[in-house]
Amino acid sequence: MPSEIPCEMRDRAYRICRDYLHGAWKLITPREMILKQISGGLSNMLYYCALPVSHPPKASEPSEVLLRIYGQVHGENAMESILAESVIFALLSERRLGPRLHGIFPGGRLEQYIPARPLSTSELADPELSFLIASKMANIHSLNVPISKEPSWMWNTMEKWLKASQEFLSKKSTVCDGVSSGDVDSKCVEKLCQVNYTEELDYLRQVVAKIQSPVVFAHNDMQEGNLLLKRDTKGPHDRICLIDFEYCSYNYRGFDLANHFCEWMYEYKLPVHPYFTVDKNNFPAKEKQVNFIRAYLAVAEKCRKEKAPTVGTSTAVQMTHSLTNGGMVDAGCVGFELSSHPAEDTLLQEVKVFTLTSHLFWALWSMVQGQVSSIPFGYVEYAATRMEHYFEDKANLHVDQISKRKSEAISEGV
Repeated sequence: MPSEIPCEMRDRAYRICRDYLHGAWKLITPREMILKQISGGLSNMLYYCALPVSHPPKASEPSEVLLRIYGQVHGENAMESILAESVIFALLSERRLGPRLHGIFPGGRLEQYIPARPLSTSELADPELSFLIASKMANIHSLNVPISKEPSWMWNTMEKWLKASQEFLSKKSTVCDGVSSGDVDSKCVEKLCQVNYTEELDYLRQVVAKIQSPVVFAHNDMQEGNLLLKRDTKGPHDRICLIDFEYCSYNYRGFDLANHFCEWMYEYKLPVHPYFTVDKNNFPAKEKQVNFIRAYLAVAEKCRKEKAPTVGTSTAVQMTHSLTNGGMVDAGCVGFELSSHPAEDTLLQEVKVFTLTSHLFWALWSMVQGQVSSIPFGYVEYAATRMEHYFEDKANLHVDQISKRKSEAISEGV
């Protein structure tokens, strides 16, 4: 049974809805408002708020909304990040690539409530859903968003988290050297302390420079919890809704694909510590990667042709800056034959490289969250798991072959 929501939280949710939504929301009491806590991400708390049947909407105000409370706001660039996320959310809302925005307030926002459920990890491998996710990703990558278009966010974020994680590991290792404390896994901390993160970050910079992945507007966190399967849809292509734009930025194309594939391995539904399970065998085989990549390239090509540049440029670098059909391209009308084998091979190579960046990125994130988040999760264990996978994949990465294949692809105009 779900636990009772504290009166303080109910009062806060009521005041926010009343002040931002008006209409019938101003005519009800806190106790009359329907309020339910629903499952959210690892850094936000989500609540369902609705008008009672006795008070239907008076005008254009919604009868139900999603209340998002940010889990933590910290760091010198926190306000800048919140502002950027709000702009991005509003833009994607207008273009029907995300939920409608009803209000922004200090510490959170009010969003359109979409009758849907998050995908399960196993559903990421469903061929039909995977096709729709690839289509959604290509549409997102085709956007022109009014933020910095330099691919510096990923590196700057990892540098910031690297500094914070060193402080975290220092504290955890001190605890483990003494008396055992709570859920601290001393073996995981020991493994994490043995990594030279600065050296690994420098290594990734060198490898990423060789792969030359195009820079696009990316979601950067397309995991199952951020992909909703709608209950009521207008058509097959409208079944998936993308949410949570906290990490959106301009980034290398390969990161979004590789990061999504990595999420096939991690399940965050375990009800007890460490609250996640992992199966590395679930990482998509080459055939499944190619199917995803073909769908992605087909829709990306469709987007590019809608507003082709007036001067000749490489199709791998030039992505269109507009969308059709009110923000979505119908993937069902685009054939796989639009993508060529060199293009597929190029993206497969990008996935190999950016799989490493995904592991390091979220390992550093997890160590930082372990210090500031109140949400129960095995942050130390998760960081150790991601770094274990990082070194396994690094051992199988042949940089010379990647560099050679990338040069061949460029010579063929990919």
